[in-house]
Amino acid sequence: MATQPLPTTDSLLLADMNLSDAEIERRKAFLEFGKHDVAALQGLNDIAQRYADSVIEDLYEHFLSFDETRAFFKDAATLSRVKRMQKDYFLQLTQGSYGTAYFSNRIKVGLVHQRINLDVKWYLGAYNFYLRAVTSRLFESSSKDPSKAVAALFSLMKLVFLDISLAIQTYVRTIQRQQEEIRELSTPVLLVRPRLLMLPIIGVIDSQRALQLTENLLRAIRDNRAKVAVMDVTGVAAIDSRVANHLIQTVAAVRLMGAEVIVTGLSPDVTNALVALGVDLGKLTTAGDLQSGLEEAERVLGFEVVQRRPAPVRTTAATP
Repeated sequence: MATQPLPTTDSLLLADMNLSDAEIERRKAFLEFGKHDVAALQGLNDIAQRYADSVIEDLYEHFLSFDETRAFFKDAATLSRVKRMQKDYFLQLTQGSYGTAYFSNRIKVGLVHQRINLDVKWYLGAYNFYLRAVTSRLFESSSKDPSKAVAALFSLMKLVFLDISLAIQTYVRTIQRQQEEIRELSTPVLLVRPRLLMLPIIGVIDSQRALQLTENLLRAIRDNRAKVAVMDVTGVAAIDSRVANHLIQTVAAVRLMGAEVIVTGLSPDVTNALVALGVDLGKLTTAGDLQSGLEEAERVLGFEVVQRRPAPVRTTAATP
């Protein structure tokens, strides 16, 4: 049986961004990019082939004149390779195929730029330089019929703005996914023992992160059939009223699932701030520190914490 290939990062992102065939056509329709634009761009292909090298050379000469963009081209081999890729990229603008493969390629370009930490301002600046360079060459080649050059330029601008929107969306969605992964890692739900979970929270809690930890906790309670969860907020410096109310709602949701939450590590500053804000702390079961919270959780589960009697010290009789 044939093995199915693993999905690539750009194909996963393509699906994540909901760029179906219908969505692609919808985006084109919004830009009023139609068959006449495809024909106009294909008509520019011969011109593009002639001016591609000179435009690319001018573009990278511009890049190399700024410290921020020159830093991406540390050696001649890298510069040469990137120039070839850039030439292929720009020639695709006039080759007449603007379907799923084209969109996937543009997303891949956006991913590359995001991975090398190219700031969006330099990316947009490069497009500005490119459009100005192409415009001058386009009117030079169509001096006898400037109206044709204007029509072709309008079609090119539609496609360029489509490309820019895809790249920026890729930037934004990639950053969002990274933040989601960081939040997932920063709020782990740990299984201490059967039916006992611990949720250590460190850093700033905003509304979005509060929602994330609630989802993680409820999922872990269901998966582990837990009865008690200890939520430790020792590493949280501040909690506002909105987040505090969200935590209270979390406790209520956990109780609906037949479990209990014990909140530990509330600092004096956080406690005083919550009282001043009028947050009803009576709805929370609290303990002073993590150890006390775990001991209380053990009692809820029916275990008794007993200190073992220290073992007697054995002495060896001295031999005469």
